[in-house]
Amino acid sequence: MNRTSTITIKRVLNVTDLAGEKVMVDFENGKYFMIKGVGNDIWDMLEENITVEKIIANLMAEYDVTEEVCEQEVLKFLNSLESIGIIGEA
Repeated sequence: MNRTSTITIKRVLNVTDLAGEKVMVDFENGKYFMIKGVGNDIWDMLEENITVEKIIANLMAEYDVTEEVCEQEVLKFLNSLESIGIIGEA
């Protein structure tokens, strides 16, 4: 996965907003996940296929962060979701 990758959600999860956090339940395997903070913003952007570059640009417009740090953190977050099969490249 890199800046030009287009990301898509691969597994349908039941997602609920709860006190500023997203609680995501995977009924296929019985696991649940919680996302908070900037992770919520990234997840909302994934509702439609989007490039990593666009995610970075959107976050930089909203938060005071350098491009380098933003890219590192976004890729780290996306790679963690990809490693458990929730997202992937379109």
